[in-house]
Amino acid sequence: MFIKTKITVGIRGSVDQHTKVKDLLKAIDEQFATSDKALASTLIMQFATMKLTGIRGVREHIMHMRYITAQLKALEVTMSDAFLVHYILYTLPQQYAPFKISYNTHKKNGQLMSY
Repeated sequence: MFIKTKITVGIRGSVDQHTKVKDLLKAIDEQFATSDKALASTLIMQFATMKLTGIRGVREHIMHMRYITAQLKALEVTMSDAFLVHYILYTLPQQYAPFKISYNTHKKNGQLMSY
């Protein structure tokens, strides 16, 4: 099969021989299925260790944290919006202290802004 020539040797050796491409791809998918628990754990670790760096801007930092949260929600690991807002503020460096103070003294509850 032509498709076998495009699959790496390590994967080819770990999957049984199949005459149909559909069966081969199904066997590969079953062999290398990821665990939702492992993925959730990885995403939580990534979320918990994120800090804003000078390389990325604040907007990209917030969007990336929201993206991780959306992935976790798909895995049935949910966080409230209020927690997310407070945690994002926590991850910002000291130079954003005036922004944090402004948010904390604002009378309304924090809401995530949608664009």
